[in-house]
Amino acid sequence: MDNKVTFKGNPLTLSGKGTQNGSPAPGFKALKQDLSETGLADFRGKVKILTSFPSLDTPVCDLQVKEFNKRAVNFSSDVAVIGISMDLPFAQKRFCQENDINNVTVVSDHRDASFGLNYGLLIKELRLLARSIIIVDKEDIVRYIQVVGELTSPPDYEAALKALQDVLRG
Repeated sequence: MDNKVTFKGNPLTLSGKGTQNGSPAPGFKALKQDLSETGLADFRGKVKILTSFPSLDTPVCDLQVKEFNKRAVNFSSDVAVIGISMDLPFAQKRFCQENDINNVTVVSDHRDASFGLNYGLLIKELRLLARSIIIVDKEDIVRYIQVVGELTSPPDYEAALKALQDVLRG
């Protein structure tokens, strides 16, 4: 996985271990909106769409969560969509309530940066997460990785959804 992304063309460094297609998905600890801990293990037996973003207070990130929330209505119950950012759980809760986000589990990596470091998506200079979509199968194997090179650009939703269909078909 490339360890560089840009913000308005300026290079930034991604910190952490990173992961590769076909490798076991690293575990992580994040905080739910009620401040309880959650992680990959809580979604065992499901196909997981892990979608990370810098901050809900920016238009592209706002759209990313809303887009997955809208599309997740059509996913089977075997699919869990987990949105991950460094936003505080309180801000995430407010955002989800104000925007009727019911189909995406939005969690905070702010305390330990566990997700960011384990997936190589922690932006060193900003202590925010890079924009990404990672699909993990029911056996917790990484099957798709998309790291958006420019933070101000949206992810390629269609490519991710095609990959999701491929994973669901086995």
